[in-house]
Amino acid sequence: MTLSCKIFSTTLQGEAQDWFHTLPLHSIQNFSKLSLVFTKEYLSYRSIKKKSDHLFNMKKDPKESLPIYVKRFKAEKAKIVKCDDSIACSAFQKGLPANHPLFGKLIMGQNLTLADSYALAEKHSLWDEAKYS
Repeated sequence: MTLSCKIFSTTLQGEAQDWFHTLPLHSIQNFSKLSLVFTKEYLSYRSIKKKSDHLFNMKKDPKESLPIYVKRFKAEKAKIVKCDDSIACSAFQKGLPANHPLFGKLIMGQNLTLADSYALAEKHSLWDEAKYS
């Protein structure tokens, strides 16, 4: 095993380091072979970077309550590094069915921020709870 391989092994931590120590003796002759084996092992672990427009795939399920949709949307948004709030706001609105009462309020509201949209959703949810209690 080359010096590069031994140095590489010192950079590994946790499961990757455990994996390295399970390699059969003399199975790796050079760094190219180690790179290939490591990439094959960990390629599926690579996280896929999502962009703000990923949020347009979010849709409120008809059986889902508004608070659950908001919670799920916020969780997805949190996974996006440097998420553009204006895109997120549009995606949040588009995720609601056109016949949902909140949809009209959000569309008619001019220059609503994402925080404004969340606040309206919360007010709408509280109003619904009071109405049906």
